[in-house]
Amino acid sequence: MSAPQKTIAVAIGDPNGIGPEIAVKAAAELAQGEGPKTLLVGDAYVIRHYAAMLAPALPVVESAQPRPGAICIVDVPSLPQASFKPGDVNGFAGKAMTDYLAAAMKLVGEGRADAIVGCPHNETAVHQAGIPFSGYPGLIARLSGAPEDTVFMMFVGGGLKIVHATLHERLADGLARLTPDLVVAAATAAHTALKRIGVAEPKIGVFGINPHAGENGLFGDDDDRITVPAVARLKAAGVHAEGPIGADLLIGRRDLDAFVAMYHDQGHIPVKLLAGRNACALSIGGGVIFSSTGHGSAFDIAGKGIADPEATLRAVRLVAGAG
Repeated sequence: MSAPQKTIAVAIGDPNGIGPEIAVKAAAELAQGEGPKTLLVGDAYVIRHYAAMLAPALPVVESAQPRPGAICIVDVPSLPQASFKPGDVNGFAGKAMTDYLAAAMKLVGEGRADAIVGCPHNETAVHQAGIPFSGYPGLIARLSGAPEDTVFMMFVGGGLKIVHATLHERLADGLARLTPDLVVAAATAAHTALKRIGVAEPKIGVFGINPHAGENGLFGDDDDRITVPAVARLKAAGVHAEGPIGADLLIGRRDLDAFVAMYHDQGHIPVKLLAGRNACALSIGGGVIFSSTGHGSAFDIAGKGIADPEATLRAVRLVAGAG
């Protein structure tokens, strides 16, 4: 007996970016196959605009129950029609993105969807709306009532899975926030997420903060104070953790299932180098299975119908395989 098809809520992201376009393209492709089903979550008029442009042969219905051969929409009235301007960065669109995610999380909470994919956001637009924002993980934490330091990004692509202890913040601020507790929390979230996607005995590598993981104090005592005790605690808790080891050396280990990076570029650069725009990002530790694409809103091509939905399709298939 085959497993039931998963239903994925696809929040369309910033409606003035390429999010609605790639959401519609992905939904149109999946609607005609045997894989996971989608519910597009956003302003219905925005989604219908792109459906008419990109998938005119498919029926479009407003329904929280997926229907074979159709693009299904969960309408979230948020963006004033005068502010629907593909390519334009504005606060109304930033707020709409957060409203779409909140609605998608409600669908999961009600059992109508199994997981969420979030299409690209724009941090400037969200800040213009007066909403504190440093990426999807922090927003998911606030919406779910979880502490922000318990939800992390796992960047996936090019054969790598890298969890970030700190993410979208000034490097000095991120490093100042690093503690053994934070590194342990990131690695523990990675361990749990890997088990959820089918890795029976996860092996996790922990990057050092400084070059050569400090080399016994030669390059500072940060690793001696933070990552060394964190790895010791992880091992004591039964997590197979290795490190800290300099990131440039550890990243070459293919016997490890995931890595913990200390800051944004330490984890993003290798994944984007290998996977480019096809990378996707899991938010882990927030009680909801969530993935976003590894690229931005591409305002320069928004509304032109030329955006590639491959990263969105990969994200949908990734979360559909979890749980």
